[in-house]
Amino acid sequence: MKNSHIVALIAIAISIMYIISVSGNYSSYANFEMAAHQSGKEFQVVGFLNKEKALYYEPTKDPNYFSFYMLDKKGNEQKVVYRGAKPADFERSEEVVLTGQMNENEFLASKILLKCPSKYNDGSSGPLEEKVYEAKI
Repeated sequence: MKNSHIVALIAIAISIMYIISVSGNYSSYANFEMAAHQSGKEFQVVGFLNKEKALYYEPTKDPNYFSFYMLDKKGNEQKVVYRGAKPADFERSEEVVLTGQMNENEFLASKILLKCPSKYNDGSSGPLEEKVYEAKI
């Protein structure tokens, strides 16, 4: 075998190992019920803020603790804890996408994606403005 063939095989093997190691970090979409059955695994949950229940955020006590209640697409309600500051315009969001995992009876969010009505339309159906917030762990 030529040296160039050996180098090419090593490069291919390294590429395959990298793809396999990165592919394990992808989270899949689920609802709270599915996430509860597989604790320790990271999921993305899509839902809506339950505006009937209070949000908890007191930056003077702990600026990195924000909790709220969310309804997933199937109507399951769950308490969500986010270890970061409360996102701006959180109450105005039309849809919330959480990335995180279940921990006993709480969903621990590591990332929040807000889909808010765009300030450039009149409130009718149109493009949504997306904002991503990520907790620093």
